[in-house]
Amino acid sequence: MQVHELLQFVDDAVYLKTGKHLNDLQRGVIEGTLKHQTYSDIADICGCSAGHAKDIGYELLQMLSNIFDEPVDKGNLKSVLERQGNVNISLGDNSRINSNIVGCINVSSKQPKIKSNKNNSDIYNSLQRSNNQAKIDKLRQFGLNDEQIAEALDLPLEVVKQF
Repeated sequence: MQVHELLQFVDDAVYLKTGKHLNDLQRGVIEGTLKHQTYSDIADICGCSAGHAKDIGYELLQMLSNIFDEPVDKGNLKSVLERQGNVNISLGDNSRINSNIVGCINVSSKQPKIKSNKNNSDIYNSLQRSNNQAKIDKLRQFGLNDEQIAEALDLPLEVVKQF
């Protein structure tokens, strides 16, 4: 999953729980954390003090712990997001965060463990479509045809063809 898709996934999850979208600093903290940047580096990029970036980072990680119902910290953010979104995370420029997995994909249809609110079903469905699209795109990169993808993901063929 590319950074912009990952940020959208987290934004959707946060919005589903809180009714609020991520702000620029929160997005910067997530991206910087995944790139193993210090709060000082994140603060320089986002134009704030290191202390403020650290405070926002702490609050964000606590919020994500609540949303995903498991502890989230700077050291395990990538693993939690991969588990919750069921994806491998790519930061572009041909580098993969999860570079130790070569030629392996997870084709589980397990959905994120986001505590949902019945009033937010449209957002959850959007998150599910985004998750399916990422999986379908990945399987196409491995040369699978639509019928094989539909079978692997346990989706109707018509859904796969929509992507």
